[in-house]
Amino acid sequence: MLFDSIVYGPIRSRRLGVSLGVNLMPTDAKLCSFDCVYCECGWNQPVLHPQLSTRQQVRDSLNTKLSTLNTNLDVITFSGNGEPTMHPDFLGIIQDTCALRDKYCPNAKVSVLSNSTQLGRVEVVQALKLCDNRILKLDSAIDATMRLIDKPVNPHLTVAQVMEWLQQFDGDFTLQTCFLRGDYHGQVIDNTTPEELAAWYQAVEILHPKQVMIYVIDRATPLQTLEKIPAEQMQAIAKPLLDKGIEVIISV
Repeated sequence: MLFDSIVYGPIRSRRLGVSLGVNLMPTDAKLCSFDCVYCECGWNQPVLHPQLSTRQQVRDSLNTKLSTLNTNLDVITFSGNGEPTMHPDFLGIIQDTCALRDKYCPNAKVSVLSNSTQLGRVEVVQALKLCDNRILKLDSAIDATMRLIDKPVNPHLTVAQVMEWLQQFDGDFTLQTCFLRGDYHGQVIDNTTPEELAAWYQAVEILHPKQVMIYVIDRATPLQTLEKIPAEQMQAIAKPLLDKGIEVIISV
């Protein structure tokens, strides 16, 4: 499913509450630095000349929507048809969004759902530090599994590199992980095994995020062999973190 506008909703997010969505990627195609097997937008498709909305278009769309909105928002969320931090004017767009939020809905949070692949860019880190919620992905702490689940466009991306980037926030972010099982062309996908969880718990300990958000697949996925992890198992995954006093949000 693709979002066909720059601003969409509000919708009720199972993780964030009443959310006004912002899509910085093309409205007719997915553009992402990952090609996740569970992405609700489907697989990446070749896009020769992607048409990104300009900073002015995003500002105008948000201004129009917020100035006429009759609903109390919990959050303005950057997500959409791919990775929002890939937009070349991401920093300016976040600055504009914070200003519009302050004008129209000062109690709403500005949140970004990111796959963490652009955290090597200084301006992206600057932009994310302006946001209230930086929700940053780490689906596995093992390279082979990360590549199998997330399928990074950059074949040289490593978990160690992502971990180094995440440490720039000194724990002031939400770590998000999608737990799932399935099969991809004969390769087993499962980031809930004892080996996987041991590596993931160690990563959480190193990163010490202020919050951990774990969730399961909830919509149609491009890879149809995927299985939804039962709620009881998700509770069991969260328990070691909860026992250490780490805040965990579980979406099932």
